[in-house]
Amino acid sequence: MGSSANTETNGTGPSPSSSNQKPPAMNGGDLSHPPPLALDQAIVMSDPSKKRKMVMLPLEVGTRVMCRWRDGKHHPVKVIERRRIHKGGPNDYEYYVHYTEFNRRLDEWTHLDQLDLDSVECAVDEKVEEKVTSLKMTRHQKRKIDETHVEGHEELDAASLREHEEFTKVKNIATIELGKYEIETWYFSPFPPEYNDCVKLFFCEFCLNFMKRKEQLQRHMRKCDLKHPPGDEIYRSGTLSMFEVDGKKNKVYAQNLCYLAKLFLDHKTLYYDVDLFLFYVLCECDDRGCHMVGYFSKEKHSEEAYNLACILTLPPYQRKGYGKFLIAFSYELSKKEGKVGTPERPLSDLGLLSYRGYWTRVLLDILKKHKGNISIKELSDMTAIKAEDILSTLQSLELIQYRKGQHVICADPKVLDRHLKAAGRGGLDVDVSKLIWTPYKDQS
Repeated sequence: MGSSANTETNGTGPSPSSSNQKPPAMNGGDLSHPPPLALDQAIVMSDPSKKRKMVMLPLEVGTRVMCRWRDGKHHPVKVIERRRIHKGGPNDYEYYVHYTEFNRRLDEWTHLDQLDLDSVECAVDEKVEEKVTSLKMTRHQKRKIDETHVEGHEELDAASLREHEEFTKVKNIATIELGKYEIETWYFSPFPPEYNDCVKLFFCEFCLNFMKRKEQLQRHMRKCDLKHPPGDEIYRSGTLSMFEVDGKKNKVYAQNLCYLAKLFLDHKTLYYDVDLFLFYVLCECDDRGCHMVGYFSKEKHSEEAYNLACILTLPPYQRKGYGKFLIAFSYELSKKEGKVGTPERPLSDLGLLSYRGYWTRVLLDILKKHKGNISIKELSDMTAIKAEDILSTLQSLELIQYRKGQHVICADPKVLDRHLKAAGRGGLDVDVSKLIWTPYKDQS
């Protein structure tokens, strides 16, 4: 997802261990006769105890340098954008940086004192860098990024991907307030132009209207009579509720939900045509109302049998099994419809990881309990999982073989237990007896 830049110093100058050597001459002279500088540039000398380097300020977009992160350690970054500090000097800039070892969600504005100017590098060829990145990132780093991303950019060609990343390269909103939480955002979201000057937005947690100032939100909350998402409550078990919101009937809410979700999902597109979608909003309920935990959306009519278009668990509620619950819920709806389902393609690597975990747990639980033969078609009918997804899952686990013109499932109990343990816990269970729902096609 990210890239890891090479932070070794290029060139043939002295190493840090030989710092007592005379620094190399520049432009035919020594450091006492530097080349002329432009009036709007500053010069910073690096620490004399290290390899000596001349750094022009402000740093150019594209510069690679080490940056001190919130963990107190320095990490390689690339300068994505820069801006002058209000009421600062001609060279007082903030720099928007991408931590090349990590996902874009961690991109942020930094100050000059966070940057190690001794590590400034010239530009690296992007294709070479990508190749180095794929070698340097560990499997743990790739899996660690997050489970919330179900859609990726696999359908984009290189030019379209560059255009997308250029348009969305700088987060426009840094934080939001939603209910009792202040949440740091991860990505750009195309809010209307009148919000271009905002760093923080205040959301009504019930109707999802957003405002520029806290006072506006407080006035709004005194008038807003919603205590839960609009639409029908189709599930309640304990303190958990699920609401079905029709994008056509509740267009403003659905569009606001898309704006909110885009802050945490690195999608190529944001759907403004919400009429075609149903939104299933999961909430934790208490005496103050129903507070959104996450949601998934699905098309009202999908020719490809997609039962999920987009999925998100909000950051304060992650690592609690809600993402797995949302995936399981989408399949329970498919069972009620009498259809098999599959998530909208393309899936990102992490999206596939989340679904492969769900498919593994569901299928192997059945295989452990089942006596006698069972076919892929029967598994699909029982689970509402598409036959192709079942086949690919069992093949990835090496549990299926092709013999005499047919697929044979090898269900050794010890092997199944090993795979189930590797797949992890299944998250919160969906109590189907608490689901009261009529499929969209059957609604009047």
